[in-house]
Amino acid sequence: MKRHTHKPETKAARGAANLEKKNGPLSIPIYQTSTFEVTDNDEQLRATHTDHFYTRYGNPTNTVAEKTIAALEGVDAALTFASGMGAITTTLMALLKGGDHVVAQRDIYGGVNKFLSQWLPKMGIETTFVDTTDYEQHARAIRANTKLLYLESPTNPTLRIVDFKKVASLAKQHKLLSMIDATFGTPINQHPAEFGIDLVMHSGTKYLSGHTDLICGVVAGRQELIEKVWETRTTLGNCMDPHASWMLVRGLKTLAVRVARQNENAQRVAEFLSAQSKVRKVHYPFLKDHPQNTIAREQMSGGGGMVSFEVEGTAEDARRVSESMRLFTLAPSLGGVESLVSIPVLTSHAMIPAAERAKMGVTEQMIRLSVGIENADDLIADLEHALEAVAASQQVQVG
Repeated sequence: MKRHTHKPETKAARGAANLEKKNGPLSIPIYQTSTFEVTDNDEQLRATHTDHFYTRYGNPTNTVAEKTIAALEGVDAALTFASGMGAITTTLMALLKGGDHVVAQRDIYGGVNKFLSQWLPKMGIETTFVDTTDYEQHARAIRANTKLLYLESPTNPTLRIVDFKKVASLAKQHKLLSMIDATFGTPINQHPAEFGIDLVMHSGTKYLSGHTDLICGVVAGRQELIEKVWETRTTLGNCMDPHASWMLVRGLKTLAVRVARQNENAQRVAEFLSAQSKVRKVHYPFLKDHPQNTIAREQMSGGGGMVSFEVEGTAEDARRVSESMRLFTLAPSLGGVESLVSIPVLTSHAMIPAAERAKMGVTEQMIRLSVGIENADDLIADLEHALEAVAASQQVQVG
């Protein structure tokens, strides 16, 4: 009989639970301990590379979270970290050394741009930034010492889509590692590893946990790569706390149903904004006029919960729109059950020089929405009110 493979919804809800085990706790225990007892020194040596040695090295609660995410991504293994940036920086330091070179998309989270452009050079590692969807430019940027392609899709905040097949093929052709920040996509909407991407990273703070109540990061991929990253993580001490891991596992149980609702809500919000005269441009991968709409629909099952748009007017008008919303809460971050609004040039991309932001297409008139699970009609009414309030203000100023 052919073995049945569980779908993502089941993997998220049941995760790494042993379905054969009976008479155990339905909710995983929190191993709130820093260290573990052994019976003798031989066992101590054997335990060093397990999750029953010292929590900086591993912890049974963390292991459940890691196995659940690995299952969702369809890869060998995963590691959790104290933050998303911790996952990225630790992984890059594990896989790169002085003299190496990185090719990275221009459209990436501001904190990663800063690490690549300001911190890695201190270690003798250079980065060349290229246009996100110009794959010939990617190829031209590769040098003899290039070791890694750094990717992000959908991108923050412009929602551009990377063609996984093309970048994976390019990396394989040049014997490079490929690493993608897939936070916006979630393992419900896309599976980069299926296309040949080596490492998939998430800021678990966002969709994976889903409730705006913890900070964490995850990297998932092949066993031999994850082991290298584990060695570096134990040295840097960038591990996740067991209680936070328990909260992450709890959040993962509802990931599929949350993302399904966020996909639906974001699609409706994007379509509404596209019809508004006070909106200059809307960025959402499942809109028909999105430049990578075809690719998005080929490699994603949903457009995601993120929408960005540019208002007609000035930077001050964008601020007024964001501040006129009531249901969309003015706050950084994303991916929770509640809807949030932010101005990228003031938050996620504030650390990037204006000239570089311009190359990315991140304008002062851009507003980023993290669409939650509220009723879509209520969210649209809130946006409509905000746009009308600013339009009225503009008319008063003209008068």
